[in-house]
Amino acid sequence: MMNIDASLVSRLIAAQFSEWAHLPISPVRFGGWDNRTFHLGSHMTVRLPSAAPYALQVEKEQRWLPVLAPRLPLPIPVPLAQGRPGEGYPWPWSVYKWREGEIATHAPVADLSAFATTLARFLVALREVDATDGPPPGQHNFFRGGPLTVYDGETRLALEALEGRIDTDAARAVWEAALAATWYGAPVWFHGDVSSGNLLVEDGRLSAVIDFGTSGVGDPSCDLSVAWTFFHGESREVFRAALPLDKATWARGRGWTLWKALIVYAEVPGTDRLEVEKSRRVIEAVLADHERFG
Repeated sequence: MMNIDASLVSRLIAAQFSEWAHLPISPVRFGGWDNRTFHLGSHMTVRLPSAAPYALQVEKEQRWLPVLAPRLPLPIPVPLAQGRPGEGYPWPWSVYKWREGEIATHAPVADLSAFATTLARFLVALREVDATDGPPPGQHNFFRGGPLTVYDGETRLALEALEGRIDTDAARAVWEAALAATWYGAPVWFHGDVSSGNLLVEDGRLSAVIDFGTSGVGDPSCDLSVAWTFFHGESREVFRAALPLDKATWARGRGWTLWKALIVYAEVPGTDRLEVEKSRRVIEAVLADHERFG
């Protein structure tokens, strides 16, 4: 990770987009981890990858977001310009239109079941967009949309580390079921990181979906993690019912969710303690879901 601050952004804007050089620049309150995000005036944001792996996502978003946007029922990010390396910053970066709303992590949701229905309809519409020539799973999105076997070794190491802290036998059963539930369908568009931090809320309702850095075309099961990380009870059942997916896809969705929760709960260095505790609850929810539906 390199130091990315308002001073750097100001220099980049002045050097490459002089027409915006007079606009004030300030950090966005919840700017994410993969990218550093800054307000540019009152109607734009500047988004800079925080490390080399995330830089692969810039051109993809610039290329595909304008293609996806008119085919989706909710707003998504609107790229306005692409910056190039400079001023000591080594990667491409983007200027976007500012999107109003507060992330669902911190915003009150009026009706979680209605929120789940709206999100499910968005994901259905996303999967219906023509996937021809879309970006397949790869380094640009950490192989989301590809086979879960990519994370098999990492998952098993986390299970070993968590012996005695969780029901590792049950967790292994979930993981094995996910690995066995092979994807045979044609590639479809997926978001890749459907989480509360990438869902905007206005007036208590889902108003936009942001951050398509891990998007691509492939297996859509990676988009199901929100069922256990954000929804619960009735809203989870509403979300499940609104998505026309088979049991195998839900099994892989549990696998994607379990992988991430396990490695966080195993306390990857630098992980926030609140995220560790949240991961414990997610693991419990996934295991219970597998027992009920698996």
